[in-house]
Amino acid sequence: MRPEVLNPLFVEVDALDGVGPKVKRPLDKLGLKRVRDVVYHLPERFVTRRAVENLDEADVGEHVVVALTPTEHKSPYGRGPYRVFAQDSIGNICTLTYFGRASYTAKKLLPVGEKRWVAGKIDQYDQMLQIVHPDHVVEASDDTLTRLYEPVYALSEGLTQPRITALVEQALERLPELPEWIEPAQFEAQKWPAWRDALRLVHKSEHEAARERLAYDELLANSLALMLVRADNRKRKGKPLRGDGSLRDKLQLPYSLTGAQARSVSEIEGDLAQETPMLRLLQGDVGAGKTVVALKAMLIAVEARAQAALLAPTEILARQHYETLRTMAGPTGAQVALLTGRDKGKARESILMGLLDGSIDIVVGTHAIFQDSVSYKELALVVIDEQHRFGVAQRLMLANKGKSTPHTLAMTATPIPRTLTLAQYGEMDVSRLDEMPPGRQPIDTRVVAQERLADVADGVARHIAGGQQAYWVCPMVRENETEDIAAAEARYASLKERFGDDVVLVHGQLKPELKDAAMERFASGHAKLLIATTVIEVGVDVPAATLMVIEQAERFGLAQLHQLRGRVGRGSEKSVCLLLRGNALSETGRERLALMRETQDGFRLAEEDLRLRGGGELLGTRQSGDTPFKVASLEQITRLLPKAHADARVLMERDGGLTGSRGEAARMLLYLFERDWGVQMLRGG
Repeated sequence: MRPEVLNPLFVEVDALDGVGPKVKRPLDKLGLKRVRDVVYHLPERFVTRRAVENLDEADVGEHVVVALTPTEHKSPYGRGPYRVFAQDSIGNICTLTYFGRASYTAKKLLPVGEKRWVAGKIDQYDQMLQIVHPDHVVEASDDTLTRLYEPVYALSEGLTQPRITALVEQALERLPELPEWIEPAQFEAQKWPAWRDALRLVHKSEHEAARERLAYDELLANSLALMLVRADNRKRKGKPLRGDGSLRDKLQLPYSLTGAQARSVSEIEGDLAQETPMLRLLQGDVGAGKTVVALKAMLIAVEARAQAALLAPTEILARQHYETLRTMAGPTGAQVALLTGRDKGKARESILMGLLDGSIDIVVGTHAIFQDSVSYKELALVVIDEQHRFGVAQRLMLANKGKSTPHTLAMTATPIPRTLTLAQYGEMDVSRLDEMPPGRQPIDTRVVAQERLADVADGVARHIAGGQQAYWVCPMVRENETEDIAAAEARYASLKERFGDDVVLVHGQLKPELKDAAMERFASGHAKLLIATTVIEVGVDVPAATLMVIEQAERFGLAQLHQLRGRVGRGSEKSVCLLLRGNALSETGRERLALMRETQDGFRLAEEDLRLRGGGELLGTRQSGDTPFKVASLEQITRLLPKAHADARVLMERDGGLTGSRGEAARMLLYLFERDWGVQMLRGG
């Protein structure tokens, strides 16, 4: 049960004044569903403004507060902006420009002939000074003069800075007094503020110590939860699995295992033979051969007269894994079945019977494989593909499926820097596949200027005419998914004119069945060109697709570019990846594209990515699945995580875990950061 003192933080956000259905929607988009989320919606930066008598005193690009009197309102033609012309005390004209729905506000806030105090950034457009979307418009000067320094928050459409600032202020008033969970010597040495003070400070100014403290809290909660999972796992009993090699000997692989594959198989074999259930992460670069390693592990379970399950994040991936495993396992006689949410009626019944009577050895599926209606004769090994898509909570549901706790092998094709491996998988042992199987051809990677788009389209046409397939990934637009989709739809419309039914479109807001149908058409070869936002990053395997075009590649992180490039080069044909770059390349953007040309080693790229982004430039977007953290930046994770890890260990080993007085405080911390599955591990804790 969550401690009562935290309840005020976990009430729905509509408990705050001024939050009706209309404001709730944009808050929802930002993930601000409860008061706690609002409190942790930290400012992206702070803006410093200067009060000026008139516009002559201001510079272009400067944030100012100035008195202006509106003289005329001008509605747009078509989709243009709404403009309000206003003049300062000495007659200089300035345009106040509003886009979209904000024009309704402008009509109310800026009556013609009445002086208003306006706060915003001075820009120049067509020789005319303008302020786009003023931050504040008020009647009395003292109201704006208190706003010469204030936080700037991430917004979504329908929210304004003043609205979100007011909600944050209300939420901060609800902060309870909580006991201190940081180790006392550490707390003293760092000179950090207490938790409640830190949250108040961080919304008021760029307070380094307060931000550090809040980042540290998050890292400590995570480390502690992972340690609790690990400790709990050690107490559980698994079924030791010792195979006799009879099935593995029958495998007819077209090539021998790489050194890294052989090493990983023997590490897994060693874990499976123990009574303590295995918790191992298999990190393999794109195409490094994780599936073979997973199959060998599953065959060990079958040799030991038990069952294995492979869990995939999407139906397409489940189907793909099923086909691959069924083919590879064919000569061994092991029975492989597929179970997804789509299976109904008799087909489903017969799979459920086979799992219950043990005639099915290996089942592949989506999370449908751990619904209550699915029972196993002896489930002893669970393989989870693309681990970051499944939380610890889901892993625990599966853990309760077997008579004893099943062994778990998690796999990810996202090479993770060593520091982040600790953050995301601190409870697991790690095996790394850092060698490429023989026969994989390097992908020819080229950087092309966006102006040559027409040439690129011609190249795609020749490629398709030659009987091959291609991907076209559209750019990421700021942090706004709807704009991403608009960009993808526009590109799809223009390429469809040229290629007709050979083109399909996939993006995150398509209904799952439409997305699956489009992917299915592409995978089966009926469609030749797949236009997509980044949803195609993980796992899709289409050997005939040998060309990848990525628009505005400088906006993507290295890890993401590497994942996308890994969608091609899956067959025996030579593959090409074209990185289209815009003109405004930052130094980091240039270095990123150069690294992509230079190396195909995902582990090296992951470390370089961390180095390039560690300096605080979180490019393009904060990549999902990038880190499990919302407060701590990459730089803070790298620096503070080892301390937090050590502190969590001290708490578990010296300070009596979650029982002593500091343990009580740590329990609050786990609930606060919703790592409460860590608490649940303590059997009714």
